[in-house]
This record gives sequence, structure tokens and C-alpha cells, in this order.
Amino acid sequence: MCRHLAYTGPAEPLGRLLVEPPHGLYRQSWAPRRQRHGTVNADGFGVGWYAEGDPVPARYRRAGPIWADQSFADLARVVRTTALLGAVRDATLSGADAEAAAAPFAAGPWLFSHNGAVAGWPGALAPLAPGLPPGELLALEARNDSAFVWALVLNRLRGGREEPSALAETVAEVAAAAPASRLNLLLTNGVTLAATAWGDTLWYLSRPGGGTVVASEPYDDDPRWREVPDRTLLWADRTDVLLTPLKDAAPADSPEAPAHGRPATTPAPASAPAPAPAPAKEPRT
Repeated sequence: MCRHLAYTGPAEPLGRLLVEPPHGLYRQSWAPRRQRHGTVNADGFGVGWYAEGDPVPARYRRAGPIWADQSFADLARVVRTTALLGAVRDATLSGADAEAAAAPFAAGPWLFSHNGAVAGWPGALAPLAPGLPPGELLALEARNDSAFVWALVLNRLRGGREEPSALAETVAEVAAAAPASRLNLLLTNGVTLAATAWGDTLWYLSRPGGGTVVASEPYDDDPRWREVPDRTLLWADRTDVLLTPLKDAAPADSPEAPAHGRPATTPAPASAPAPAPAPAKEPRT
């Protein structure tokens, strides 16, 4: 059910984070090691990144599998960035939205991805639609659950919520309306990362020399990868990773909410990576 990854840190080529690692997002499109729902993520992909001096990210998205796109391989080799968000997609339901349904979704300085599925979509979230401005509903990029969840997050961001609070409140709202949903959300503004672990795997890596990676699963066997416990909110920048149980995450307008959206806690104890399964066969192009 999709895989995603975000990075903030020193400038790196896209390919060094997405393509070159032995179990990177590129390989996760056909051979994820820790994906609990679905097996092949070939229903589209996308990557968004930030150019120096420009707070608005660029995006490259396609409706087909990442391994079949030779243009992306060339792009990933030469484009460098200090922050990115990439995703490969396993569609919950078939649709006609093509690359518009592929993460990352974007608005202003933000990039967003959803790894999971909303149970009972679309009926389960119909009661939440009146809470969005009509213009935002009409402007949805795609008619899928992830695009709607992004609209809920974006509405909170535009209303003044900090990134972690916007994610935490959206997860609480959607989970209340559709309790069996899987809601691993990932958001970046080009400097910091915010994410939720809710029903699927989430890991992070603090890289030597600065830089933080947050991903659905480790892209290599570096022992410094740490797993995020389920039902946890993550906030990270280039040097710090802070974890908060979602039930303890304070709304942005509450007296307990920390400044700049940083969860008021320290990293939770993390487990060591599980042994890697046997490699899968390469896809046919």
C-alpha cells in the first residue's frame, strides 16, 4: 500500500537517496521488505524537491512504475537538493486520475504523501466534507482518499496550524470517522519533516554529518535505522528527531503546544532493524 521517503540535510542527488541504495524507494516499487498491505507499487510514482533559493518545490510525477521511466533515472542522477519527498504507489481502487493521483501532493512550500488507505472510502469521510471550503473540494487534484486527506491537512495549515499539529489532528479526525484506516502521513516544508505512524511501518535515519531520512522502510541495512512505534507523531530537522505518542500530541492552539510545532518530547527508544528477507526478482521492463 505505497512506500514513501523524505529527506532534509546537505545537498544530495535525488538518485543517491531514491535509486542507488540497495533497498531504496526505486526497488521498493517491486520488492518492498516490510510492506504489510500489497506487494507491488507500480500504479504511479512521484518526487518533489527544493531548488536553492526557491521555497516552492518542483515535482515529477508519472502514472506508471518508476522502473519503466528512463527519464527519471537521468533526472535523478543530476538534480541535487537539500530536501525531497518521494513516493511509489499501489492504488487502493482503480481510477482515471493518472499521475494526478500520485504523491507528492503540493501547495505553497509543502509536499505531502499518504501511505495507507481510508476504510470505507468515500462514504466514510462524507461527513467531513462540509468542514472544507467548497473551493478546496473543487480543487482536489484527484478523486481518491489520499487527495482528500491532503485537503484536510492543507486546510489546517492554511488556518495557522503547525505541520505536526495539522497531521495529528487530521489523523484523529479521519480515524474517528473511519476507524480501520491506515494513516501514515508524511509532510515537509523543505526544512523540517513531520510524519505519522498509524497502521503501517515508519523508520528514520539520522545520517552522519547531518541530514535526516524518514521512510516507510530502511533503504539499506545500516544499523542506525530506528523504527517509529505505531500511533506516533514524528517531527525532524537535519539534526533532531522527536517522537510523540499521537494520543499525547497537543493541538496547535492549546497551552501545551510547543513552539514551531515541535512535539514536546525526546526520541522514544527504538528497536533494531529486523533481518532482511531474501531479495526478490527484478521486474521486467
